[in-house]
Amino acid sequence: MNKYIGSFLLAGLLFVSLNSFSQNNDKFSASEQQQISVPTPGLFQRSNAFSINFHSLKGSEYSFPLPVGKASLVDNNQALEITTQKGDAVKCMFDGVVRLSRELGLYGKVVVVRHDNGLETVYGQNAQNLVKVGDRVKAGQTIAIVGGNNGRTFLHFAIMVNGSRINPEIILGIRSHKLHKQIVTCTRAGKHVNITTLGKPKDDVKEKRPGLDEDVFAESSTYELDLTALKSEYWAYPLPGCKVISPYGGARHHSGVDLKTRPNDNVVSAFDGVVVKAGPFSGYGNCIRIRHRYGFETLYSHQSKNFVKVGQKVKAGDVIGLTGRTGRATTEHLHFELYFKGRRLNPAVVFDHNKHALQPVVLVLGKNGSIKKK
Repeated sequence: MNKYIGSFLLAGLLFVSLNSFSQNNDKFSASEQQQISVPTPGLFQRSNAFSINFHSLKGSEYSFPLPVGKASLVDNNQALEITTQKGDAVKCMFDGVVRLSRELGLYGKVVVVRHDNGLETVYGQNAQNLVKVGDRVKAGQTIAIVGGNNGRTFLHFAIMVNGSRINPEIILGIRSHKLHKQIVTCTRAGKHVNITTLGKPKDDVKEKRPGLDEDVFAESSTYELDLTALKSEYWAYPLPGCKVISPYGGARHHSGVDLKTRPNDNVVSAFDGVVVKAGPFSGYGNCIRIRHRYGFETLYSHQSKNFVKVGQKVKAGDVIGLTGRTGRATTEHLHFELYFKGRRLNPAVVFDHNKHALQPVVLVLGKNGSIKKK
């Protein structure tokens, strides 16, 4: 247990479950309606510290602002830039009340929501705000349409406590878009707020990654692979933020799925693995093939540039190349293929292309190359 949290609990720390700290007042001062960073009145009125319990959170009580977007830390790790497609809906993270909704300097059209749990969230660079000051909003509710600037489509997103921004990674996984199952304690220290955590989930604990050469068929001819139990750091969607422009199969017997975002976008490894092919290959252009656990392999092609070489070990989410149109391709995109035991497989068996996530299924893998859903 963190020593600071321990002392707070012993002293009778005011504990706040996710929905019990409620800022019911929907009337805000002029400064609250005109500035992004302002202290939250009454936040520490009952105690010098409060805690938020993310363990008991229901699915309907949280939403990542752009569920299909690709997030990266900016502003010295105090905000996220979430890239996505033009016209996407910006979602409210938790239940709360809209404190600010206006155009404001470098951040363009901005929405700030004061949440029932004591946090505030900032949604900037919107093309259109869909809520007004005082509106009561729910987690997952559309509050804006994504905008951006300089020809790029993105959301500028931040999390604040008492008017100060915090590193979003304290609260959620940048790649997984999931909240960390933990208790977050906010303690007033003069004009600042100290953030500490308790009960960090197993997914966040450093541990030895599984080996690539483990024989899961040593004692049985089948192996059950539960995709819902696969840790977030062990998989990645190969082109985050993309859309499908050509599915697997069909009349032309397409050997993979074509995914598109923009030229020279980052292509990432879907799983941990070893590169077994990297270079020009017939109509595939710049091609990469990676061997993974359980007998799986993935193929990535048409890259404008490959960043890996044969024999190199990669981890899930590592950038391995940039989208391009080398080989037989009419537009910049990623052609992605999936194999099991040397047999080509529809990537949709493993990946949900709409949600850019793993399918919520258990796969029964056969030593002979068969694969079935349980």
